[in-house]
Amino acid sequence: MEKVEWKVDGMDCTNCALTITKYLQKEGVKDVKVNFIGGDVSFELVENKSKEQLSKGIENLGYKVQAEHHATAIKPKRTFFNNHLQRFLFCLPFTLVLMLHMLPWHIHFLMNPWIQLAICLPVYFVGMGYFGVSAIKSLRGGIPNMNVLIAMGATAAFVYSLIGTLGNFGMDYVFYETTATIITLVFLGEWVEHKSVQSTQEELNKLSAQQKVMANMIAFDDEHKEQIFPVENTQLRVGDLVLIKSGEQVPADCKILWGDAQLNEALLTGESLPVHKQKKDTLIGGSMVMDGTIKAQVTATGKDTVLSNILQLVKQAQTEKPPIQQLADKISAVFVPAVIGIAVLTFLLNYFAFGVDGTNALMRSIAVLVISCPCAMGLATPAAIAVGLGRAAKNGILFRDAKSLELFKDIRTVVFDKTGTLTKGNLLVTAIHSVGISEETFKQLVFSLEKYSNHPIAKAISASWKINNPVQWKKVDEIKGMGIQATDADGNEYVLGSYKIAATLTTEDTHTAYLLKNNELLGWFDMEDEIRPESAGVISYLKSKNITTVLLSGDSAARTKKIADALGIEKIYAEKTPEEKLQIIEKLNSVSPTAMVGDGINDAPALAKATIGISMSEATQLAVQSAQVVLTSKGISHLPLALGLGKHTFTTIKQNLFWAFIYNIVAIPVAAIGLLHPGIAALAMGFSDVVLAVNSIRLKFKNVL
Repeated sequence: MEKVEWKVDGMDCTNCALTITKYLQKEGVKDVKVNFIGGDVSFELVENKSKEQLSKGIENLGYKVQAEHHATAIKPKRTFFNNHLQRFLFCLPFTLVLMLHMLPWHIHFLMNPWIQLAICLPVYFVGMGYFGVSAIKSLRGGIPNMNVLIAMGATAAFVYSLIGTLGNFGMDYVFYETTATIITLVFLGEWVEHKSVQSTQEELNKLSAQQKVMANMIAFDDEHKEQIFPVENTQLRVGDLVLIKSGEQVPADCKILWGDAQLNEALLTGESLPVHKQKKDTLIGGSMVMDGTIKAQVTATGKDTVLSNILQLVKQAQTEKPPIQQLADKISAVFVPAVIGIAVLTFLLNYFAFGVDGTNALMRSIAVLVISCPCAMGLATPAAIAVGLGRAAKNGILFRDAKSLELFKDIRTVVFDKTGTLTKGNLLVTAIHSVGISEETFKQLVFSLEKYSNHPIAKAISASWKINNPVQWKKVDEIKGMGIQATDADGNEYVLGSYKIAATLTTEDTHTAYLLKNNELLGWFDMEDEIRPESAGVISYLKSKNITTVLLSGDSAARTKKIADALGIEKIYAEKTPEEKLQIIEKLNSVSPTAMVGDGINDAPALAKATIGISMSEATQLAVQSAQVVLTSKGISHLPLALGLGKHTFTTIKQNLFWAFIYNIVAIPVAAIGLLHPGIAALAMGFSDVVLAVNSIRLKFKNVL
């Protein structure tokens, strides 16, 4: 099946998203995901449906499908009635004038029904131009939406008043102010909801703005002289050379070829401190050069960049629905027809059973129509998810799906890989022991041997020890599994390697490497991986939340235990293969929901098997792809925030759904027995959406740790 991804213009509320979702599901397409906040629609196309057919169907509902090759949302034509605020401001003066006749002192000319009709008509036409058209299109498509309720309520009051005017029945039959009030206040509520939810996209909008910038491209003329000219970063290709100066934005993912600089990566990682970058270091497109000038080679462009992947992950996660939303969706699917039925029943019971006069029975029925708010149920989840994901992205936390947010609430065990996760993955020399020679001579010999090897230990030695006068060997060989063997000009034979080469010379078997000369021990040295500075704090935080921490490593038991003891981790598994790691995660998962944090290829199976797999952006590609959560900032410092955001986002969703259900359960009966005027009902309906939006926005500032 073909995966289709569209931008749909005109979606400005949850009601819109629900309408499109129902239409696509009705057409039989699979895996429908609609995000009204970003205007994103995706689904899997089935064989008997065409994109043209589905696009036309969505447009018949009142929306505009953007061409697939466009990257940004369609900008609507600038008309006066372009948004709900403009509609509200237009309707408000007419509505206020209509309500003047309700004051204790009467303005006599406003008591004329024909004058009230004339004042109400502009409001009614604007309201029906939006709510009425939307309602008709949804009914034609067999998918009644919330606007059906609004249109029916406003029209019922208008038609009743019009009949009273034409029949000259008196002011007791005229309710034009009800019509105008419903329309005006609903426009206000829709605008406030839209603005509230729109604010949750600010961080994503900031990221999106970084995608298109100017770049200084480096080229060479016929005489091989360097030429620099400006181009849009969209024109760059992998392999192109660029010059990036102080104060400029990195135009695409690059690798530094020349120079060094201080970069601000806060937009992507949440880290405010500048990061020093030098030759061979990678640069993330969208980061800012604070100081320095560099020449770099483009390594990724367009959709392949880190920034694009971040945006795609967040958008994808926003369209996901966690399990808690399923009940709300089922109720919303039958809500509008049910409310219409309740409204009709309200009129019939009040008029025939309880002896209420026709006017009041109608007003109660209209109040039921207006106060009902399926929007609230639809808004409960996406609003909270949008805010939670937006805050997470700002702080360098990427969720692949919304389900992971909900799953965090159940995590009782967190398993850590050691090397590269709790530690930096940078080996440091911690101890040197020389026998019969000085420490300086020992270091000179070790450095002279290690510079011929590509082993991680050798690379660490070469990087940390700067020896100006290395020994010139007559012959050098690297023996796999043993170490480095060399012969000097005098015929002395030196060997540097593991304990295997020194087993007959010493019982000290815990050191990293040993140096021999003519089969005599010259000494040994120890190397340790440096613990990340944030690791101890993260472990302590998890313990304070009664979350069990486990260290799972392929390294030796002694080194694994040393790291565990330093960090206060009580449970360890050492010397484990990838298969054994997978088995351990399966076992832990069977006891309680378990999160796994890792970065290497050997962690990938365990990350995929865990309840939640968490990887770092600098991890291997396989590990990143296997995880549900990616930490883009260096290290695990934001792991507590990821856990906290997950739990509090779920809590916010529960609060929102509780309010949405309780509001409708209480409000509808209250309206049915005549305790709510339709105008007040319209205000309450709009207010319910605002409550959910504000409660969701709290996540942006709330302390979640």
